[in-house]
Amino acid sequence: MFFPRSFKVYFSSDKHLFQSIKNIFGFYPRNIFLYKLAFCHKSGARETLKGLKISNERLEYLGDAVLSSIVAEYLFKKFPYKDEGFLTEMRSKIVSRSQLNKLSYKLGIDKLIVSDPDAKSLNKSIKGDAFEAIIGAIYLDKGYNFTKNIIIDRIIKVHLDIDELEKQDINYKSKLIEWIQKEKKSINFHIVDEVGKGYNKQYIVEVLIDNVSFGTGRDYSIKGAEQFASEKACNKIFSV
Repeated sequence: MFFPRSFKVYFSSDKHLFQSIKNIFGFYPRNIFLYKLAFCHKSGARETLKGLKISNERLEYLGDAVLSSIVAEYLFKKFPYKDEGFLTEMRSKIVSRSQLNKLSYKLGIDKLIVSDPDAKSLNKSIKGDAFEAIIGAIYLDKGYNFTKNIIIDRIIKVHLDIDELEKQDINYKSKLIEWIQKEKKSINFHIVDEVGKGYNKQYIVEVLIDNVSFGTGRDYSIKGAEQFASEKACNKIFSV
């Protein structure tokens, strides 16, 4: 006998999470385990029999790549006459950690995160990390096109003002360099890895301040990766 998904959800031990995903994104998950994992920060992860902790870090890594790709395509089509520099900066604004933290709070994702209580107050990127992990979960559960529709129709068009973002001047690298010059410190960006090939190649850039690592950034361009690395450094320095 066939039972509708909503009927199965009602009798599930995870019905609160099922309903939360439905309320936020408009659909019921197929594989609820992926979403439970997406909300599990490493500070709240339980050890497995092999002594390894299962957290949302791998899903965050995947979601970051999927989100960046979808936003890049969206901007490419929305601004057909803008150059690469403009598109890179706009993508940086949309997928910046501070923006994803705001979206996580706005959507109520932050209330579902499982973590050590101290982690939420000390780790300022925990909300944005969970947002990316959820995108990774949706991608694995529903596929790329479904995920793209969710991001564009339920996130970008509803919760982001693209015209207002276009006017904002958020250049984390410039902000970081200005602070470096004021504090008379040294700064260095260097490529630590390259992932993928051809059009899918991404650069991983690390920013060093006085030879101490302050974060890494990943993007399809070196300039974009430097911006993301600079944002992480600014989060540490200015507690943005």
